Amino acid sequence: MPASKQAVTVSYFYDSTRNSYRIISVDGAKVIINSTITPNMTFTKTSQKFGQWADSRANTVFGLGFSSEQQLTKFAEKFQEVKEAAKLARDKSQEKIETSSNHSQESGCETPSSTQASSVNGTDDEKASHGPAEAHLKSENEKLKLALTQSASNVKKWEIELQTLRESNARLTAALQESAASVDQWKKQFSICRDENDRLRNKIEELEEQCNEINKEKERNAQLSKRLEALESEIQEKERELKDLRKQGEIIPQLMSECDFVTEKLEASERENQNLEDKVRSLRTDIEESKHRQRHLKMELKNFLEVLDGKIDDLHDFRRGLSKLGTEN
Repeated sequence: MPASKQAVTVSYFYDSTRNSYRIISVDGAKVIINSTITPNMTFTKTSQKFGQWADSRANTVFGLGFSSEQQLTKFAEKFQEVKEAAKLARDKSQEKIETSSNHSQESGCETPSSTQASSVNGTDDEKASHGPAEAHLKSENEKLKLALTQSASNVKKWEIELQTLRESNARLTAALQESAASVDQWKKQFSICRDENDRLRNKIEELEEQCNEINKEKERNAQLSKRLEALESEIQEKERELKDLRKQGEIIPQLMSECDFVTEKLEASERENQNLEDKVRSLRTDIEESKHRQRHLKMELKNFLEVLDGKIDDLHDFRRGLSKLGTEN
């Protein structure tokens, strides 16, 4: 179940008092994650942006979602580094415990022999002189026995914890197997969702095409509406013209009588016009004849003038001859 509805900060924390590493996340005053990292833990990527690990001590499987695959990879690498550091810390602790246990066993074996030697071979003076040393050795022996007992109890506790860890590992293995099955189920659901998404995307594209067709149809309807309004206005205009024509039709008989009168006058005018045209043609004929006569008269006049000029020249010659004769006489 989700531990937080918003993004929170997840940090790695080193607990120096317990020599352990933790993953901690706090949302306000609420602790969301407090998980101690052990060397047996494994961080598993379940998707491109989601990962999880199992905490056997808390008996909880923690999961984290990230905004990008890079952040998930970075967290997984840091998890591996901290797990290695936890393993090194555990190994160092075990070395210290083993060293302390070995030291306690060696001291416990050597001390009785030295004590026995002191009690058998020593004199009263030696006993008196070695009394404080024996008391010190006894106190040290008691301390070592107590440390050995504590070490044995720690060994039992560690065996119990090891058994608990084994059981937790078994549970974690089962949880991981269940998680793997869940991953397969999620993959199937993801495939189904992806197919459904593709189908819905295709449906959306079809609906968008239908919407485009509807918009085009609306535009055509708007154009047809405008055309219809224009036709209605034209029809109204034609109706007004028809009404005017009907009004004019009421005066058609009068117009017909006037038209007959005008027709008669027109026919009379046409007859007069015909007469005038006949007269014009006659006048044109007369004019042509007059022009012909004028041309003929012009030619005769020209000939006459030429003859007259010849006569005048002859007369001038005759006068010059007379003058010449008068001068000679």
